[in-house]
Amino acid sequence: MNSLPFLFAFLFFLMIGLQIFFFFVPFPLWLSARLSNVPVGLIELFVMRTFRKIPPHELILPAITAQYAGIPISIAKLQSHYMAGGSVQNVISALIAASKANIELTWDTATSIDLAGRNVLEAVQMSVNPKVIQTPLIEAVSHDGIQVKAVCLVTVRANIAKLVGSAGEETVLARVGEGIVTAIGKSRDFKQVLENPDLITEAVLDTGLDSGTAFEILSIDIADIDVGENIGARLQIDQANADKRVAQAKAEQRRADAQARQTEMSAKVEEMRAKVVEAQAEVPEALFEALSQGSFSVMDYYKMENMIADTKMRQGLAGTGKGKGGVRNG
Repeated sequence: MNSLPFLFAFLFFLMIGLQIFFFFVPFPLWLSARLSNVPVGLIELFVMRTFRKIPPHELILPAITAQYAGIPISIAKLQSHYMAGGSVQNVISALIAASKANIELTWDTATSIDLAGRNVLEAVQMSVNPKVIQTPLIEAVSHDGIQVKAVCLVTVRANIAKLVGSAGEETVLARVGEGIVTAIGKSRDFKQVLENPDLITEAVLDTGLDSGTAFEILSIDIADIDVGENIGARLQIDQANADKRVAQAKAEQRRADAQARQTEMSAKVEEMRAKVVEAQAEVPEALFEALSQGSFSVMDYYKMENMIADTKMRQGLAGTGKGKGGVRNG
C-alpha cells in the first residue's frame, strides 16, 4: 500500500518527461516521415525545433504531401525557404497543382514568386482557370462630341514566367481603360460604337496591352454600354459663355474709359472757366490803372461801352446773341 504513491508519482513524472521528449524530439512525426520515404533524422528534427525555431510539422507534412504527389523536395530546401520568410505549404501546393495541370513550374521559380510577395498557388490556379476582371466605368467621347460610357469584362490568365517583376491587375485595368477611350475617340460617331462594340474590343486587343504584365489577356467583352452627355454642345456653350464674359468685360472697360475721358474734359472746362473768371476779375483793375495813369480817359471808357452794347444789339438782331447778357430788341 505504501508503494502506490511512489508508483503514481513515477508514472506522473514519466508522462511529463515523455511529453517534453516528444516535444523536442517529435518521434511520431519522424515515424510518419520515415514511412513516407522522406529522409529526415531525429537529431535534425531536434535541432530544427530547438535551435532554428522552426515548427517541424510545417515542413515535414508538406514534404510528405510532395513525396506522395511525386515531387520529392529535400528538407534542406524547405528549411531555407521557411527561414527566408516564405510559405512552404503554399509553394508545395502550387507545385502539385502545376504538375497535375501539366504546367511547367520549378522549385526555384515557385519560391521566387512566393518571396516576391505574390500568391504562387493563386497564380497556378489562374493559369488553369482564367480570371475575369471588371473595369470601372469608362467614359469617352467620339468625334461627334457625344459621351459614351462602358463597363468591360477582361478575361486574363496568369503568366507564371513573368510573375516576378511584372505589373499586376491595376496596370491591366488602366491599359484597357486607356485603350477603350482611344478606340471610342477614333470612332466617327456614337452610333458606330453602339452598333459595333466588338470593333472597339478588337482594336484594344490588337494593341498588346498585356506586354510587361504578369497576365495574358484572353478577351475583352463590353458588359454594359450607354450614351452620356453631349460634350461637344456643352463645350460650345461654355465657349459662348466665356466669349460673352470677355465681351462684357471689354464693354465695361470701354465705358470706364469713356467716363474717365468725360471726367477729364469736364475738369478742363472747369479749369478754362476758372481762367475766364480770373481774367474778368482783372479787367476792372486794369481799367482803374489805365484811368489813374491817364492812358485811358472816361470818354474812351464810355465809347467802349457803347461799342460793346452796339455789338450785342447787332448780334441779337442777327439771332446769334442768345448768350447770357444778349440784347433782344422787340
